[in-house]
Amino acid sequence: MKSIHRTRKWFVQNWILILALTVIAGAQPNPQQPPAPPADPQAQAQIQASDAKIIRNLEYIPGGHERQKLDLYIPSKPSDKPFPLIVWVHGGAFRAGSKENPPARQYTALGFAVASINYRLSQHAIFPAQIEDCKAAIRFLRANAKKYNIDSARIGVWGSSAGGHLVAMLGTTGDDKQFDKGPNLDRSSAVQAVCDFFGPTDFSKMSAFPSEMNHDAPDSPEAQLVGGPVQEKKEACQRANPITYVTRKDPPFLIVHGDKDPLVPLNQSQILYDALKAAGVEATFHIVKDGGHGFRDPEVDQMVADFFIKYLKPADAKKKS
Repeated sequence: MKSIHRTRKWFVQNWILILALTVIAGAQPNPQQPPAPPADPQAQAQIQASDAKIIRNLEYIPGGHERQKLDLYIPSKPSDKPFPLIVWVHGGAFRAGSKENPPARQYTALGFAVASINYRLSQHAIFPAQIEDCKAAIRFLRANAKKYNIDSARIGVWGSSAGGHLVAMLGTTGDDKQFDKGPNLDRSSAVQAVCDFFGPTDFSKMSAFPSEMNHDAPDSPEAQLVGGPVQEKKEACQRANPITYVTRKDPPFLIVHGDKDPLVPLNQSQILYDALKAAGVEATFHIVKDGGHGFRDPEVDQMVADFFIKYLKPADAKKKS
């Protein structure tokens, strides 16, 4: 009964965050619902869609956890050159969310391949399991780049909230091997561009700024991730903070955050941006006026497209200019 009570209490306190982040595709126009995966979850079904061929449930760690899978969207239009890749990392307070219906899928129409990954959630394993999974997925995609006609030298990542945190970690730990675990260790997990939508950074400072959630609580999403209240887990929070690893070698960042975000304080993106700029990293910080935890903004849609074109398809960027 105590377990049931604790579970109910957590969802009551955090239902806003769960709802906002599991429907994060609302931050961008939703693509058409893709066909349902086959009944056999182990099958790698290839389904032809109007804009992309979809390869579902690729195990980036063979025989691993049920969450260690990704979906791959390959533009239907043939190309004699490998496609640059955008990897979508979903949000969900580190406790929820899914690789289904990634907003990045819309960019297959611009000639990008798109991967959408699942990763172990905090109820499955605490940090650093989540970033280890993301890095394993990047290495898997590089190891299989020729098979799927992907350009292994042009991989960008994009995520929102919890996913924003993880893509920021991918961006700042490209030359740090401590989170590289599992197969394909001969491949790099570094990425070439990072788009971070309202991701938390320094968990220990979140409650210093206005929020509808008590991030210091023992059952907060951040506490669940690091294994205890964040003010009692300062070392773990520092290890989970992308700012800890910032160097001048980090790839370009696009950071987007709403100025009315009720859950992840705007300051979390500000301190990341400041750290990147101080290190000499090319970074852009866009604040969405009246934006909450998720937003619909055509200007942001175009900004994301332009960002990935500039850094993953430089030839197209030159043509555009």
